[in-house]
Amino acid sequence: MYTYKIHLHKEAEGGFTATVPVLPGCITYGEDVEQAIAMAKEAIELYIEELKERGEVVPDDSNTLEYSLNLEAV
Repeated sequence: MYTYKIHLHKEAEGGFTATVPVLPGCITYGEDVEQAIAMAKEAIELYIEELKERGEVVPDDSNTLEYSLNLEAV
């Protein structure tokens, strides 16, 4: 089992871009949050499949901690 963090970025024109930081270039889009998550899952599965076919290591976020900081503008 692999663990992945995805980032959803709300687009000005609507919808969400989903990125997977630990998988460079793994980016997709959805019209809403649910679709963006579903598209990200599919993109991750295809990315992993490609890595395995090449015999490369499959990275994941199982050992990654995440924290958000809020800073006031100076």
